[in-house]
Amino acid sequence: MSLTPPHSLPDRRQMNLAMVNQKRGEPLMKAAVCTRYGPPEVLQLRELEKPTPKDDEVLVRVHAATVTAGDCELRSLKLPLSWQLIARIGFGFRGPRKKILGQELAGEIESVGKAVRLFKKGDQVFAFTGLRLGAWAEYNCLPENGWMAIKPANMTYEEAAAVPAGGLHALHCLRKGNIESGQKVLIYGAGGTVGTVAVQLAKSFGAEVTAVDNTRKLDMLRSIGADKVIDYTKADFTKSGETYDVIFDVVGKSSFSGCMRSLKEKGFYLLGNPGLSQQARGLWTLMRSSKKVIGGTVSYRGEDLIFLKELIEAGKLRSAIDRRYPLEEIVEAHRYVDTGQKKGNVVITVGHNDRT
Repeated sequence: MSLTPPHSLPDRRQMNLAMVNQKRGEPLMKAAVCTRYGPPEVLQLRELEKPTPKDDEVLVRVHAATVTAGDCELRSLKLPLSWQLIARIGFGFRGPRKKILGQELAGEIESVGKAVRLFKKGDQVFAFTGLRLGAWAEYNCLPENGWMAIKPANMTYEEAAAVPAGGLHALHCLRKGNIESGQKVLIYGAGGTVGTVAVQLAKSFGAEVTAVDNTRKLDMLRSIGADKVIDYTKADFTKSGETYDVIFDVVGKSSFSGCMRSLKEKGFYLLGNPGLSQQARGLWTLMRSSKKVIGGTVSYRGEDLIFLKELIEAGKLRSAIDRRYPLEEIVEAHRYVDTGQKKGNVVITVGHNDRT
């Protein structure tokens, strides 16, 4: 599907500016732009000025990016009212202030700022852009000291682009569970961006892993190393009598009381996407029990991407890719992710045409 912008005055101005710049010989790039919150169709493919890196930045020629459930939430703002208000304050009331969304990418460094020392032109990298966003474009400027590392040697750009967002979040949460070899870990919502990495990380830490998701995703979860799988549409793991050292709820949809029953004493209940009520109940549990409920503030470290890279190159972690779409079909990619049926990751491939 090819995207064309509507004939509104602001869009005509931007198109005219792009035409003027092209006549002047200034380089342009394609980007998927989100001008307001809404359904997938609010995304528009446009020609924009190619960015120039600051002294401490690198310019990445993007080869691949992804569309995650979180990206779709930011595009649509379909969130609880309390979170909607926070999001509008942070990102913009009527539409995103930063019009190019997307939080993870892989590509090649085309140029570097004069103060950059860690990377050089030609380096193949993968990166998490975080709140800077900007991954759904042919080029993106990223800070040298951000969440960026040399791409794993045994991965394609498409495979590498599907690692940073889910990998950093899964690693951050699972580290708080103090997983030891031989422990039993359950991942709830295991079939998505974060869950597929969490399954493999827990395995690499030596745990016996049970993955919970719907029927369509079970074979994929077995293929990435889950020891056991549970179809939540057919069985409630909290009623099986089985107990676990760590329960990681990736999606924030498990039963709080049920998980407490299924957690061993001194066990960890990790909330990857906690609601306000879950956090409040977690504080109450901490005061009354040896069981620990952990969720809330998230912080990532730059060296965590290097850790993930080493696991990948050691053969302990790989990307689970469901579908690939070219940048021109990003609306279709969003429609698919909105269904909630994606298995692992949806990748956006970014083609480059030579421009003068």
